Amino acid sequence: MIIDIPLITVIIAIIACLYASYSDLKRGIIPNKLTFPLIAIGLILNGIYAFMLGELWIIIVCLVVTGVIFALGYLFWKMGAWAGGDVKLFTALAALIPFNPILISYEVFQVPFPVEGIYPFPLTVIINSILSILPFLLIYVFYVVAKNKPHLMSELTSPVKDYRKNIVLTLVITSAVNITFLITQQVGFQIIIISLILIYILSLLISKLPNQVKAVVVSLITVAALFYNFKITIISVIVLFISIIIIEIVRKLLTSVSREALQDDIPLDELQEGMIPAYNLYQRDNDEVLVDDKSFTDKMKDSFKTRDPSILTAPPGKRLVGTLAAGLSNEDIQLLKQLHQDGKISNKFRVKKGVPFAPSILIGLIISLFIGDLAYILQKILIWIMY
Repeated sequence: MIIDIPLITVIIAIIACLYASYSDLKRGIIPNKLTFPLIAIGLILNGIYAFMLGELWIIIVCLVVTGVIFALGYLFWKMGAWAGGDVKLFTALAALIPFNPILISYEVFQVPFPVEGIYPFPLTVIINSILSILPFLLIYVFYVVAKNKPHLMSELTSPVKDYRKNIVLTLVITSAVNITFLITQQVGFQIIIISLILIYILSLLISKLPNQVKAVVVSLITVAALFYNFKITIISVIVLFISIIIIEIVRKLLTSVSREALQDDIPLDELQEGMIPAYNLYQRDNDEVLVDDKSFTDKMKDSFKTRDPSILTAPPGKRLVGTLAAGLSNEDIQLLKQLHQDGKISNKFRVKKGVPFAPSILIGLIISLFIGDLAYILQKILIWIMY
């Protein structure tokens, strides 16, 4: 009797992610005493599985996939996108489940699930985890705003109040979609990327028209669409209008509201190791200390306005403190205190509240096991909607 090792590794992985989520939410860390043993256990169990089946390639692929996931995670860590615990947890999951175990199989509208990606299973877990962090982040930010900073609620609900602007935008996009559909039908050339680009360009062109001309164009196209397919047009307009409001609220949650809700000015004496800086500090050649607190989006806007691409690059000089997910070290804290004593910075330093990623990894793992690769599913849905 062959022991069902893939099932055992899946159970271990789910339990480990549950504990990692609890630890990340409560203490803000994923402990090494969890991840390091998991990596060893995963390699050992898959080695036993390969020996039981007489298939040496299983453990070889397991080692390669685990190494690749660690290298990818290390790259994200160096870029400041992931914390060290996230990297080690993903590596552990790769060692435990290098292949899709396919625990269950079922069909929805004759589509087989779970949907497998074209790449190794651990990459599916990473992609699903990244996609899963958005709803978790929205809930987390909304909770922080409601509990600690209720004054931000008015900014958060502004897209609902500005409904007139969103109605106009809805009709503009609807008109662009109808024109695009007509063009692609006539030329018989239907590629989703090109269609999306054409919709975007047409939406911009219609938006730039004088208000009276725009009103006439949008009205004529909308009336024609209602005449040819009343039901679909009405449903599309309603769905698009609601989607625009939701997107605007999400955008505010992820930008201005998120920045204020998830950042605090902390006195230098209260800084702790691991706190994540909200901006970079640079020291110029003349010893001046520069605060680089603009987001990449703001830099993009400034670059377009001034036509100066150098704005997108880091400011000249030596970076003293960076926004890496690893957070402040004791040396960084001492440096900040010294800079304050020298009169170069204030007595407070802005830090970000770290958003726990482990719960998203747990959600991503569950989705990967029982639903499949979300990116591949979304791609299929988009193709189906467009054509």
